[in-house]
Amino acid sequence: MADETAVACVSGQIASGLVDCTTDVSALDSRGRWVVVIDFEGTAQCLRFSQWHPGSPADVAHAWRGPSTQSYVSSLDRGQYIQAVEKVRDSIADGTLYQANICRVLDAGMPDPDRADVMGLAALLELHNRAPYASSIRVPSAGIEIASASPELYLGRKGRSLRSGPIKGTARTAEELTAKDRAENVMIVDLVRNDLSRIAEPGSVTVPSLLRIEEHPTVVHLVSTVAANVAAGIGWAQIIDSTFPPGSVSGAPKFTALQAIEELEPLSRGPYCGAIGVVDADTSDATLAVGIRTFWLSGTPEAKTLHFGTGAGITWGSNPDSEWEESELKARHLTSVASKEWA
Repeated sequence: MADETAVACVSGQIASGLVDCTTDVSALDSRGRWVVVIDFEGTAQCLRFSQWHPGSPADVAHAWRGPSTQSYVSSLDRGQYIQAVEKVRDSIADGTLYQANICRVLDAGMPDPDRADVMGLAALLELHNRAPYASSIRVPSAGIEIASASPELYLGRKGRSLRSGPIKGTARTAEELTAKDRAENVMIVDLVRNDLSRIAEPGSVTVPSLLRIEEHPTVVHLVSTVAANVAAGIGWAQIIDSTFPPGSVSGAPKFTALQAIEELEPLSRGPYCGAIGVVDADTSDATLAVGIRTFWLSGTPEAKTLHFGTGAGITWGSNPDSEWEESELKARHLTSVASKEWA
């Protein structure tokens, strides 16, 4: 598969030499090391690379000049977002929902097509917003140009051991985290436990860590860990089918939350809130992040648009104005980083 520009940087490794590309996630049980992108709507791109070595986005970055922070257009304005929050609260009052994650997508045209390399953006993110599950992927032939500064683990795997690290609860400081944040996190932990139980050895689902505080640039999060052992004979297709999309970015009950998201969000989320990472079919090891704090490019080489997703989890205890401000908080710093230049 000839695509000399194809490169990815995941888990501190640079991947090049693209040899296979498929939408069939069962390929992850075959052989080789794969970069994986699954958009929120469930479409997968599995990319097998032949060459891997330690490195960072800066090692393969070309020029980047990002859009100004004022140039973004939101798929939901403040009034529309607040209205969506109120509709979720109405559903919770009716007893059909417990929680739903409501998001919006910010779009901005790229100012210079010659300075639009997503690896340049990824290098800026590494400098100004280092994240534990950061990844960047540039595969033009597959339509993938992503720079993610995700702090959240969707699935980590070592052999048959599987774990997930749902984030629910975001504030500027630990002191600003609320009872609503803690209740929301516990609710999503229960959802993730249920998801993992579908593919786990009976009795193996545990919660090794609950409601720990993690500090990240400009925000703090409440994070929990849910673990399980994969049952014998279970492959990646079944794992993804049972756990996707991640509970923290959908809601509970998941099926009803996804119906609400489809009704209330005017645009598809794309790679935002999906899964991004690497799967090693030879060792059965994997690290897949939730695709939050994520930018992606679309369009032609002559006219590209930069996208960024942001949102918040809505419960009965949500204040609509506060949820809008949370979505602003998550976007403000990162869109500012993206507005800079990489030589």
